[in-house]
Amino acid sequence: MADFYDILGISKSATAAEIKKAYRKKAIEFHPDKNPGDETAEENFKKAAEAYETLSDQQKKARYDQLGHQAYTSGGAGGFGGGGGFGGMDMDDIFSQFGDIFGGGGFSGFGGGGGFGSGGRRRVKGKDLRIRVSLTLEEAAVGVEKKVKVKRKKQAPGVTYKTCTTCGGSGQVTRIQNTILGRMQTSAPCNVCGGAGQTMDKKPAGADAQGLVIDEETVSIKIPAGVETDMRLKVSGKGNEAPGNGISGDLLVDIEVKEHAELQREGNNLHFDLYVSVPEAVLGTTKEIQTVTGKVRIPIEAGIQSGKILRLRGKGMPNVNGYATGDLLVHVNVWTPRNLSRDQKEFFESMMADSHFEPAPEKGDKSFFEKVKDMFS
Repeated sequence: MADFYDILGISKSATAAEIKKAYRKKAIEFHPDKNPGDETAEENFKKAAEAYETLSDQQKKARYDQLGHQAYTSGGAGGFGGGGGFGGMDMDDIFSQFGDIFGGGGFSGFGGGGGFGSGGRRRVKGKDLRIRVSLTLEEAAVGVEKKVKVKRKKQAPGVTYKTCTTCGGSGQVTRIQNTILGRMQTSAPCNVCGGAGQTMDKKPAGADAQGLVIDEETVSIKIPAGVETDMRLKVSGKGNEAPGNGISGDLLVDIEVKEHAELQREGNNLHFDLYVSVPEAVLGTTKEIQTVTGKVRIPIEAGIQSGKILRLRGKGMPNVNGYATGDLLVHVNVWTPRNLSRDQKEFFESMMADSHFEPAPEKGDKSFFEKVKDMFS
């Protein structure tokens, strides 16, 4: 599957200017005016727009590089970032956002940075909304569907719009100026309709100046397994609606994974502190420990040393890209009693001269710093 860099034909180190130049080149190559009736060209045109929409935004680009193409664009309405990109948008939508890239000339749809084709109309996008959703570590480990109530602006029942008389419905106002280089033509969004190409004709009671009312809606959010705190999902089209023939904004969902009482997360790995008594460490035993999918019982070998790390492979968190699952690292701590009875104290005093109780680390026993190094390797 080609990623956004491959689609634009650039490297990950490309500058903002190089990204913009590459997108313009692809858009001209696959523009529908140049490839009439070619569905493949139209699809490539949309893919290039989707790639530019992400890579031209530093925050989105950083998230894309972190998550990878599959995770960023997966999940449909609940996917990261792209979430299907421009699949639900038409050419007007694309040009309404990226018309400035083309700067006039070339094709009918490039002039003025707004509509598509000779009859294109600029379409305004509604405001994005942002919420925060909290998950338990267990929910983040398996993925979950959350239903949240969102207050968003929608077109009021009964509202009607009419074509803007100032721009004639194009959403653009063209001006011609005489300069020393000759007559220059420039286009800008219409200041009367805000580039929508329409103005409100009938305003229902309770609607605002744009014909919108606030309505509460229950939105379903599919959260993939492996998400972390501060990751952001996008539910396309669930932000505020736009007036007239505009397109709805998006619902941006910031993820918060709550701290677990027993498990500490480090990327895809989990850590668990296991305490054993001196007799258990000397004689060996089995202990029950907590994982994100329930409790498991593990053996503790006789003579185990405090600081030993037991690795339970595949018992950590799944990678959000679906590539692998982390491990659960069990840190063994031998608990030394503070208060002893007289007989217990006499027993340990008698062991002070016993060679079996003298520290005798083997060559295979790693130091604390070596263990830390192994954890991060």
